[in-house]
Amino acid sequence: MNAESRKRPFVTANFALTWDGRISTRRGTPADFSSKTDKRRLVEIRARCDAVLVSAKTAAADNMSMGLPDAARSARGQRAYPLRVLLTNSGRIDPALRLFTKTFSPVVIFSTTRMPAPTRTALAAQADLWLHESASVNLPAMLAILRADYGVRRLVCEGGAQIFRALLAAGLIDELHVTLCPRVFGGEKAPTLTGLPGAFLPASVPLTLKKMEVIGGECFLRYRVAARLPH
Repeated sequence: MNAESRKRPFVTANFALTWDGRISTRRGTPADFSSKTDKRRLVEIRARCDAVLVSAKTAAADNMSMGLPDAARSARGQRAYPLRVLLTNSGRIDPALRLFTKTFSPVVIFSTTRMPAPTRTALAAQADLWLHESASVNLPAMLAILRADYGVRRLVCEGGAQIFRALLAAGLIDELHVTLCPRVFGGEKAPTLTGLPGAFLPASVPLTLKKMEVIGGECFLRYRVAARLPH
């Protein structure tokens, strides 16, 4: 069953990895180890999407605004900037984050009723809040809302590892972009694409390579998810 028939967006993910599979250091420092070419690629991938999804933790760690300098979007009938979507199960979000100071596109936050009341009040004027009455956000419901209420047909997940892992385990990832960078971090506490090393998925997820390109020591890969886990 494809994304269209399930009434959810096509979900792609984009990550830069070291050659030992790390997306960050053990201290969770900003993922700034890739080249300018990779950063241009990130913009190109965002430009094809209607929304950008990150965790509140990633938005804070990388000091993100989640913007996009791409005039071609309007010519394609897209909004000038993609919708900015934050996900946090705990509801811990700093209302002073940089992205809230930028008003070029709406911000939509998916969280749970664990979000503290003062945080809800502070964010109510800055974002649309969707609070789930459960321990964690219902991801299929989140994607259905983005499609039905916001017209999102294509979404890119840019981190962090926990969001990607949850989407992958739920069979909600359709495509994966990976940039392999000529770095080696090492360490048991440096996060991988799906979190800390040693935490297995419920089952392996096969991928099909669709494109590979080597530029300046980096390897740019695009995969399609070949089969989805039952959910």
